[in-house]
Amino acid sequence: MRPPLYLDWNATTPLRPAAREAMVAALAEVGNPSSIHGFGRKARRRVEDARDQVAALAGVTGPQITFTGGGTEANNQALSLAAAHGRRLLLGATEHPSVLECARADSAVIPVGPDGLIDLAALELLLVEGPALVSVQAVNSETGVIQPLAAIADRVHRHGGWVHSDAVQAAGRIPFDMTALGLDLATLSAHKIGGPQGVGALLAAPSLPLAPLLRGGGQERRLRAGTENVAGIAGFGAAAQATQAGLPAYAAIAALRDRLEDAIRTAAPWVRIIGADSPRVGNTSCLALAGQPANSQLMAFDLAGIAVSAGSACSSGKVKASPVLTAMGLGDDIAGAAIRVSLGWDTMETDIDRFLACYLPLAARARPAT
Repeated sequence: MRPPLYLDWNATTPLRPAAREAMVAALAEVGNPSSIHGFGRKARRRVEDARDQVAALAGVTGPQITFTGGGTEANNQALSLAAAHGRRLLLGATEHPSVLECARADSAVIPVGPDGLIDLAALELLLVEGPALVSVQAVNSETGVIQPLAAIADRVHRHGGWVHSDAVQAAGRIPFDMTALGLDLATLSAHKIGGPQGVGALLAAPSLPLAPLLRGGGQERRLRAGTENVAGIAGFGAAAQATQAGLPAYAAIAALRDRLEDAIRTAAPWVRIIGADSPRVGNTSCLALAGQPANSQLMAFDLAGIAVSAGSACSSGKVKASPVLTAMGLGDDIAGAAIRVSLGWDTMETDIDRFLACYLPLAARARPAT
């Protein structure tokens, strides 16, 4: 029996060896990072070293990082600034649920085009209505489409607004420099880059008036109460450092993704590759096979020992028409028949061959009648 094949890296990544080593070392020691004795100072050093490592990955400084319990918490904390400062929320139509579920009565959704890119003209019209907090993801988890964040930030700032980006799918896949992009806020997540689950980071411009979601002690500069997850944070830092060093290798991953898509175009040109004409990260393919519901495709792959997904991994096991693809104007025949294949640093040529050996027969059975 062949070992299982993991092609769902956008949902979560394997733990990097460097992250595991950092976590094991932290777990072998005792010490609260808020304590002033030697044990506490050593734990504090681990947290601050990791803070600098994460900051380096995103083009910011250590003090701009607030560690959180994950990307969802960081998104919620970022978007809570709108209510605290009387600003409207403008949210991209293809955002992650942890952003879209923060909508309020006065929020508005920024539409995207069929290419998955934010409609900049529509954004301009929404910005005229007054200062806003705008949240647009850097990279879509389902399609891999990269948003033009610098152009978005320029427009928002000209209207006196703030810009947040959920960048959990961008870090380590493309160069991501929050400062150079002109962002005010950004979100990262450890488990998307080879770190542990349950740790994230909110990045903020120094002048931004952040407020805590969790209140209590003075941890994280009073921006996130509760004793820090020292081992998780240490793993996050080590993963960030390894991710930064490995960024050039993503060209090889992109070549694998392109080989996968080229084979499908040749053998099954009726398969729709979502976002193929837009800027995309190199590890993601969104494949729609009209007439083949996504859940039946996932079952076939699972029986073959191959892990792929449909929609966001935060859909709690539900398989339905993707809201992301629906927002792009695609009907249920496509939005309900799309799967996501996402590759990573351990993906090999033979893995692509194995995926195609399973997928192409599925595609052949769904070939349109001529």
